[in-house]
Formats: sequence, C-alpha cells, structure tokens
Amino acid sequence: MTRIVIIGGGPGGYEAALVAAQLGAEVTVIDRDGLGGASVLTDCVPSKTLIATAEVMTGFDASHEELGIAIDGADHPGERGRLIGVDLGKVNRRVKRLALAQSHDITASVTRAGVRVLRAHGKLERDQAPDGSRRVTVTDAEGTARELVADGVLICTGGHPREIPDALPDGERILNWTQVYDLKELPEELIVVGSGVTGAEFAGAYQALGSRVTLVSSRDRVLPGEDPDAAAVLEDVFRRRGMNVMARSRAAAVRRTEAGDRVEVTLTDGRTISGTHCLMAVGAVPNTEDMGLEEAGVTLRDSGHIWTDRVSRTSAPAVYAAGDCTGVLALASVAAMQGRIAMYHFLGHAVAPLDLKTVSANIFTDPEIATVGYTQADVDEGRIDARVVKLPLLRNARAKMQGIRDGFVKLFARPGTGIVVGGVVVAPRASELIHPIALAVDNNLTVEQVAKAFTVYPSLSGSIAEAARQLQARKHDEGS
Repeated sequence: MTRIVIIGGGPGGYEAALVAAQLGAEVTVIDRDGLGGASVLTDCVPSKTLIATAEVMTGFDASHEELGIAIDGADHPGERGRLIGVDLGKVNRRVKRLALAQSHDITASVTRAGVRVLRAHGKLERDQAPDGSRRVTVTDAEGTARELVADGVLICTGGHPREIPDALPDGERILNWTQVYDLKELPEELIVVGSGVTGAEFAGAYQALGSRVTLVSSRDRVLPGEDPDAAAVLEDVFRRRGMNVMARSRAAAVRRTEAGDRVEVTLTDGRTISGTHCLMAVGAVPNTEDMGLEEAGVTLRDSGHIWTDRVSRTSAPAVYAAGDCTGVLALASVAAMQGRIAMYHFLGHAVAPLDLKTVSANIFTDPEIATVGYTQADVDEGRIDARVVKLPLLRNARAKMQGIRDGFVKLFARPGTGIVVGGVVVAPRASELIHPIALAVDNNLTVEQVAKAFTVYPSLSGSIAEAARQLQARKHDEGS
C-alpha cells in the first residue's frame, strides 16, 4: 500500500487526504492547530461569519428608508435606529463556535475515510531512501519525536500574518486578522492598515457593525490588484458611508498611547492617526521555516513560498505542495484543487494541470466583488484580445426593486468566436451570481449560448444574459 504523509491540515491537506484514501493509499495527516487550517479556524470561515452579521446591518441600513421601512428610534431620515446594535462579544463567540464545529466536521470526515491524524509538527528529512521513500520527523507538543516513512509527501502548511517591526500586534489594541475574534466590545475608532482583500473586507464589516473606520492604503485606491471599475465602486461606497479612506499613505509604526486605551499610527510622511484600535492587514508570510525543505531539495522562492509546477510537484522527488505556502492563489478552492491534483498525479491517475484562468474568486465586501477568467488588466495590457461590455445594475429591474444602487456586470469575450473568457460581478451576493459566468469560461461557451439561455424575470442574473446579448450584437456588427 502506498504511504502518503501530508504536513498541514488546511483545504489542500484534508482534500488531498480524502482523495488519497479513496484511491487506496495509507494516509497520515500531521497538523498542529486542527483540521481546516487557517481557512477554517482563523481566516475564511470566521471572517465570513463576522461579515454575515455585518451584511444584515448594512442591508437594513442601506434600504430601509427607500423601501418604506420605519425604524423605531430613528430621529432623522437615514439614521440607524437606536434599537439596532451589535453585541460583538456574542458575535465573536458564534464565530469561534462555528469555526470549531467546521473543524470537527472535517476531522470526522477524514477519520471516517481511514486517514490517521497526528497533532504534531512535521519536518522533512534530507535524504531520500534507495527505494525512493522520504522520511518525516513528527514532534508532538510534549517534544516527543518519531519518524514516519512515506512514498510521497505533500506540504500544505499555509501562512501567517506578516508583521511590521514597529507595529507588532499585542492582541488587545493592535491586532492582526487572527486576533480580532477575541474582542469583547466593538472598536469605537478602528484604523485598518492595508487595503487589499483582507483589509477591505474587515474595514467594510466593522464600519457596518458601527465602528468609525479609517482605511490606510499605500496605493492610489483600495483593492489595487482587482478590477479597477469594481474597486472604484467599492471605494465610492466606503466613502459615502462615512469611511475615511487615506490613499497613498503608508504606515511606518503603530504604538499604544501612554494611557493604553488608544493607538497612534505614524505614516511614512510624518503624519499620525489616532484611534482606539488598529488592525494590521499587510499580507501573509508562508509557513515554510523549520521544516527542512531546502535541505531536502525543495526550492523556495525569494518570498519563502514553495515552487511548484501545475501538477503540484516541487523540485524534490516525491514531494508535492499545495495551498498558501506555494503563493499560487490564496484561495481555499485553489488549495483544495492543488491538493487533489497532487494525489491523483502521484498515485498514477490521469489529471488535468491546474488552470488558474477558470478560477472564480470573491471579495466579501458590500457590495461583493466576484471575478473569473481573464481580467480588465489582461485586456488593457494586451495579454488577450477581448471585447468588453459593462452593464450597471441601476438598469436591472430586480435591483431597482431591492434598492440596489451600486454594482455592475462585466463580460469579456473573444472577437470573432464570441467565446466568453472572463467576467466581473459587483453586487450583493456576487459570489452566487458569478457561477454561470464561471461555467461559460470553463466550458468555452459563446455569448450566443449564454444569451439564449432563459433567465428568470426579474432577476439580477438577467444582467448577465443582457451583457451577453450586447456582446453578441457587437460581434454581428463587426462581422457585417
């Protein structure tokens, strides 16, 4: 029986374990914190659970007046009623409870499949045996070490929050994204440093929950790596709802005041910002240290991420890697796919290499931003020739009924063939609306095929079909 050792129990690890067990391998998962990894315990599941509460607040706040809903206790139009508030301690207890429950469910599923789970630290040893096997040293919390022999090893150890030397989190007033769930009370004035996906999500969520939020962005706009039209919509919404968005501002240091109940953020240009709390959201660092990787022949990039090919192989024989430690795309879905691909490939089954152009992703702000396939940057920089149509949701009947003012649907299609190669949706629940576009991209559907499919009227998804019809009409005009 083929022996598989998986170091790390996040989505890449536990999904790979399930595949390997189904294919008849003897599988051991080594994990220190609990199955599910950061995605389940400190990142995706907790943050989206927090955001779910924020969505209720935002949706009610944004639409109650337009939809004719009267709030008892509101003294002025547009003011949040005094009877509406958030018990952050209760919210965070629910967040932690759901995260642990999800981790337990994953553990039960994996163990039912016959996988052995060890709560320990794993280290890859240098030498490969003559039969091609690898050795992994397992050290438990008490410091007891033992050795496992594996025919194949999968590394999926994830990452952890990056820290700035002069802005180290203390877990009370200066926080990283793993520490916010210990807060008992809502931050009165929250400074969020970093305007990428994590920073934008938390800034929007805490603003909706009732905090006064300042978002410090070192770039010209929020979400600098995302679709520029989508980022512009979100930044406009943030500002309109009262967020202080500071563009082209980089934090140099964060410290607590002498009284201890406030923080001061010093920017590189000498300015200072004061608040009650500061959330540092300045990226992540891969968990690849103290694992013996380079000594075992595993190539690391300058960033510390593990180099892999499209079937998850590293540079070392019989060693694969998946998830955030590879730096491919920091998405649970991508990590899981990398892990599954690794096991299918190592165990001799046919498998398609990872194709990032079919990956759908979502940013859980309000409105949400969902994307799939080629991007506006790909078109603007000449990496692909595509026609683009963008339809504001203001034209959509269902959006008007629901009081939705912000957002759009954007489709990218190849000239000539009309094949859909990408899309962007900015809307409430965009994560649900992106799926038909993802199906089109994954299956090389044309705008004609998307346009002729029936949609419900009225529905937000009707804008996807309408965008396809406009691209179809443009295609016919260009051909005539």
